[in-house]
Amino acid sequence: MRRTCRLDRLAVLVLVLGLAFGGLARAADTIGRVRSRGVLVVATNAGWEPQGFLDDAGHLAGFDIDVAREIARRLGVKAAFRTPDWGLMTGGHWYGRWDMMVGSATPTKARAQVVDFAGVYYYSPYVFVVNTTSTIRKRADLDGRKIGVETGTTSEDYIRRHLEIDDPGAPPVAYSVTPGQVRTYANSMMPFDDLRLKAGVRLDAVLAPEQTALHAIRAGYPLRVLPDGYAFREPLTVVTDKGDPAWTARIRAIIAGMRADGTLRRITIKWYGKDYSR
Repeated sequence: MRRTCRLDRLAVLVLVLGLAFGGLARAADTIGRVRSRGVLVVATNAGWEPQGFLDDAGHLAGFDIDVAREIARRLGVKAAFRTPDWGLMTGGHWYGRWDMMVGSATPTKARAQVVDFAGVYYYSPYVFVVNTTSTIRKRADLDGRKIGVETGTTSEDYIRRHLEIDDPGAPPVAYSVTPGQVRTYANSMMPFDDLRLKAGVRLDAVLAPEQTALHAIRAGYPLRVLPDGYAFREPLTVVTDKGDPAWTARIRAIIAGMRADGTLRRITIKWYGKDYSR
């Protein structure tokens, strides 16, 4: 009986390992999987206008959505979207649940441990924003103040002084503000909701992408961008899971083609009114 039990356990272990490695092998053939079903499954955001959001008809729209659909078109397939939590999208080990992420993710050294970066498709300058009633006029006035940021993002990494962008072309990060207090928020618009309540009521300033800040201002928020330059400028990349370099290379080639023929420029101008593709 003891020998039989050992063999049974060994058989189960072999079966489990076979299934696991078989699943990984199938997941690694991403190109074949996408072509066979005719659909590119993309992880993205649904609550970050204008990058990705639900329009009045309840359909996904936005800059990232247009980019993903164009990548799918160049692959000869249609795009379908999933909207998992940010941590799941950037945490890797997707096991084929989606084929890539187009969600305005920054290539950082921490993320490079668990996912691959398939190509920068645009750049986002980060700015400090204050209420129009604020007496703050320049970045130096922000020392000791209450700064709001979206949690788990590069704005939080920057304000806490541990941002590490993993891109050879990115300039070194220079820190210029020492906040008195950092307040974090669950999404990109919540800091602006607090900042609109007059200067200093809940926040003195927000650090955010220029695109998000200008969107809030166009939406009627009583805010202004501090004029003394960008805090930093980050590349945004398409993300793929580790384990399929051929797939990552295929997506990188498509993104390079979209930049070369002006497609990325056209899409950024459509959604932002400005070329952020270079």
